[in-house]
Amino acid sequence: MTSDTALPPQAAIQTHGLTRMYGTLAALSNLDLTVNKGDLFGFIGSNGAGKTTTLRILATFLTPTAGRALILGHDVVREADAVRHVIGYMPDFFGVYKDMEVTEYLDFFGACYKIPTARREQTVKDVLELVGLSEKKGALIGALSRGMQQRIGLARVLIHDPQVLLLDEPASGLDPRARIEMMAILQELQRMGKTIIISSHILSELQTLCNRVAIIEKGQLIYSGPVQGVRDQVATGKVMWVRVSSDQRQAIELLQARPEVSAVEPVDGEIKITLANDDVDHSVVADVLVRGGARLVELREDEIGLEEVFLRVTRGDTQ
Repeated sequence: MTSDTALPPQAAIQTHGLTRMYGTLAALSNLDLTVNKGDLFGFIGSNGAGKTTTLRILATFLTPTAGRALILGHDVVREADAVRHVIGYMPDFFGVYKDMEVTEYLDFFGACYKIPTARREQTVKDVLELVGLSEKKGALIGALSRGMQQRIGLARVLIHDPQVLLLDEPASGLDPRARIEMMAILQELQRMGKTIIISSHILSELQTLCNRVAIIEKGQLIYSGPVQGVRDQVATGKVMWVRVSSDQRQAIELLQARPEVSAVEPVDGEIKITLANDDVDHSVVADVLVRGGARLVELREDEIGLEEVFLRVTRGDTQ
């Protein structure tokens, strides 16, 4: 490492007090963020929260007003050239040369990264296979669907085999099938050992895709850590859903009489039950109903999703 501030051994990216001002407006304010090697890291925030500003600083396109950022030990300001060799950056909107063939386009960027001519053909073939577009190698980019163009953009990012990927809304504007295909590619890249930051507003997909997340609002970090950690942080009691084939009012009265239950309400033909705390075993609900003579049809636990977590920990503030 050439930087005078070493990263922890497991860290791929670390920011210290990262701040970016636009006049008197703080797009980022004292951001301290750590992304570990091999993470598929979700970066979550509303439009204007500071996600793109952060990624552009990490990609060396913006200079921070204050603070530092290190990628694999390289300072993004003082060692920008070294950083550019180890990252791949995919902005939320990128232009493609629509009159170029796919292989011609990728070969051009391979040349920009000084990949020797003898190796470029195989490199282009490998990245196309990785993004599932080998059969489109001779197609004009302008003739491809938006989803395929996004994958070509990802192939371009991968052409120099970067260790760290910075992806700003890579599934933006894609139809459901194209999004699923993109997420599968990202999971494969993680299995290959890549460290990936992906900013997105499609929170349901990040919930299953990412092992760690950060939530940012109005330029400030609200949470960073495991997905389950932020769920636990905002949990206010386990929620169960029940459907009975007997009298629903009787079932509600049975549940309301129990100290383990803090709230009961009917919702669209089901009963929503909030337990007093997370330590209560949900089998208590079944036992109460069956012993009370209710005919239980369905009982399920409501796992708090990332969208609900986001709504609870943010206030909707933007710059």
